[in-house]
Parts: sequence; structure tokens; C-alpha cells
Amino acid sequence: MNNEQGHKSGFISIIGRPNVGKSTFLNRVIGQKIAIMSDKPQTTRNKVQGVLTTDDAQFIFIDTPGIHKPKHKLGDFMMKVAQNTLKEVDAIIFMVNAEEGFGKGEEFILEKFQTVNTPIILVINKIDRIHPDQLLPIMESYKEKYDFSDIVPISALEGNNVDNLLKQIKNYLPEGPQYYPADQVTDHPERFIISELIREKALHLTREEIPHSLAVLIDKIERQGDKDIIHVMATIIVERDSQKGIVIGKQGKMLKEVGKRARVDIENLLGTKVYLELWVKVQKDWRNKMSQLRDFGFREDEY
Repeated sequence: MNNEQGHKSGFISIIGRPNVGKSTFLNRVIGQKIAIMSDKPQTTRNKVQGVLTTDDAQFIFIDTPGIHKPKHKLGDFMMKVAQNTLKEVDAIIFMVNAEEGFGKGEEFILEKFQTVNTPIILVINKIDRIHPDQLLPIMESYKEKYDFSDIVPISALEGNNVDNLLKQIKNYLPEGPQYYPADQVTDHPERFIISELIREKALHLTREEIPHSLAVLIDKIERQGDKDIIHVMATIIVERDSQKGIVIGKQGKMLKEVGKRARVDIENLLGTKVYLELWVKVQKDWRNKMSQLRDFGFREDEY
């Protein structure tokens, strides 16, 4: 533990509409793939904490589900998780996409900020995708809508201005000890991250064909005897038989490709060889059944 005077540590929540680059930012800062990335919105469901330790500070990031109007019980749960984190943290990053104008989604989030006293830093992401002349008008339009503690434009993908953002965040962190060991980058169990890595590949490869009615259940993680290999057994859950066919693919090709790509990321995470076995199972309408949501790790009492 680092208890030296002047050492800062605190919790930072990353809030924003789906698909503004929250997970890309987290992975850029932590330097390891711990939050799944997809160009489909709504891929992050649980709090994924990323821990960044520097010489004089520890930043504990919470990547929340994108705030949106819920459409089903899973949506309600994700919304509660996102809102609860606003009250528990030392600073909030409100991330927006420079390419997209202010819309109902941003308005909805700003409404949620009215009852919050936490410092809110507006982060305009994806500035690599716009002409520099467009930036100032975007910043001005947001200034008119809310009194942000800071406004910082960045490109999470390219890394532009990310160091400056970290400096700004540090200003709002209280003095405190190092909560996590310096080499720890997340407090999520490996089981959760493995399931998210598999889900990312399945979503990415099936693209438009499978919406977010896809969950991954880790059945078993065990080391094989004294060999340096870990056996992972997992089940991909879909809502309909037609989706099962898409995930498996012709002669099992799609499932094989999902497994191949996920295995590479899981091996990087665990630092060892992995034998990955995947199954696909249909559980109709699982997103609206509370008991099944619990099986898939969405437990309200933990949030």
C-alpha cells in the first residue's frame, strides 16, 4: 500500500451513449484488452473496472453500460447499474462522439446528471474523424447545455490527448492509498472477462444477423493435469433456433472461427495455452426472465 502524502486514488465512471468509444478508451489507458469492443452498441453489460497505477496516483475506472431508455428487463438492469455508479465515484467522464451531433441520447444523460454533485468532465472522442475546424463549435454547443468541470477532446483509438485527460482527471481525485497492487489491471474475475471475449467474437462475426440476444455462460475452467494448458468450456446462449444455426454456421465453420479468435485473446489474458470448447444452446426470451439473467451473471444485489 502506498500511503505517502500527495498520493491520489479514486473511482472514475465512464458514461456515454452506446458506441461512443468507452471500451476503446479503457483499453487504451490500461494497455490490455479488458473491456470488449464492438461496433455494435450495447456490448458492455456489467461494470468492468480498469485500474491504472502511476507513480503518484491510482485511477480506478468503471466502464458502465451505455445509458439508454430500457426496452426490457435486461435493459432496466443495465440502466440501474449505470445510474448507481454516478453516485459512488469521485469523477465522471461523459463521453460523446465528435462525429455525431447532440441528440436525445445525450439529452437523456444530461437529465440524469441534474441530481449529481460529482465533477463531470466532457470528453469529445473520435476527433481523428472530424476536421479540426469543427471541434470548437462542438465544444461551444455543449458548454451551453451544461456546466461541465472540464471539456477535453481526445481520440481514444489514436491516443491523441489521452495523457492530458488523465492529468485533468487526477485534479479531481482525493488523496488516498493505493487500493490495488500496481500490476493488477482489473478486479473482475477471469471467468467474466473470458465470457466477454467469447461474446465479442460471436457478435463481431455474426454482425447484423444476431442482435444482442446472445450471452455466454462459462461451464468450466480447469488446468489439465500438470500440463501448462487450461481447458475452458463455454456455452453461447441465443434466443431462437434460427440464431443457433447462424452461430454454428455451415458445417460448424462460424463456431470454429469464434473459438479460434476468442482463444487467442484468452491465451493473452491467462498467459498460457488454452483448449477452448464451445456449445450453442437456445433459451427462448432469456432477456426477459429474471432467473436466467441471474444465471448469466446479471445479479442486481452486486450493484
